[in-house]
Amino acid sequence: MTSLSWHAAVLLEGHGVASGQALNSVHLKTSPYPKGTIAMQSPYFAALGLDLSPFWPGTLNLSFSPVELQLRKPDYFFQDLEWTHLHPPETFSFWKIRLRSIGRSGINVPGLVYYPHPETKARHWQNPSVLKILAPYVGPICLNQAFELGVDPTAIQILYSV
Repeated sequence: MTSLSWHAAVLLEGHGVASGQALNSVHLKTSPYPKGTIAMQSPYFAALGLDLSPFWPGTLNLSFSPVELQLRKPDYFFQDLEWTHLHPPETFSFWKIRLRSIGRSGINVPGLVYYPHPETKARHWQNPSVLKILAPYVGPICLNQAFELGVDPTAIQILYSV
């Protein structure tokens, strides 16, 4: 097994669409995905060989700003997945990672980078220094909480600007 490369990040607020919590958010009064996109997509991924049941059905949005991440060699790749009638098919990639908290909370869990390819996802723009992470439920966490992401350095690299 490749040793992991660890990178610091902080938790940002998401849109609440992946988890379905957008319905209770002041940022987005209605969502076409009341159960959340992850819950809706999970059966399609399972049928293709990726079981998301160990993970909470929502994403943790981690910022690595000001650096960006270069994603290569995904562990899972699903092209043109038709999971809803509300928009055209999307392409998804996933990378196996390890997520740990910095500080007292003691979180250290396996996870996945969840990457809907932007060229097939017209509705939501994502900052290139932010990754969406699927992880088991980790208890109470707060915005701006510090985390580290352990990644295979041949698959995910940090790009530092000069």
